[in-house]
Amino acid sequence: MPTTKETIWETLHVDEEGVDRVIERIKALVDEGNARRLLVKTRDGVTIIEVPLTLGVVGALLLPVWAAIAAVAAIVTDAVVTVEKRTDGGTS
Repeated sequence: MPTTKETIWETLHVDEEGVDRVIERIKALVDEGNARRLLVKTRDGVTIIEVPLTLGVVGALLLPVWAAIAAVAAIVTDAVVTVEKRTDGGTS
């Protein structure tokens, strides 16, 4: 059976959910192992931070990323965090 990898984007709005909830959700996605890339954008779509998340990344290595997201949230009132996830989907 051939398999394909689908890209799923999960978007989190920092102003609506609060920075702590957003960081906790991102940590959960990283722990699941299917998060591939993290983008922090302004409301207008301007990318502020783009972080590739490779397999085997542990939480301690991502501490600067969490700090950067918190700093951006303090400066940009309507930050949007987008997480690219990959899933293995089989075709019949």
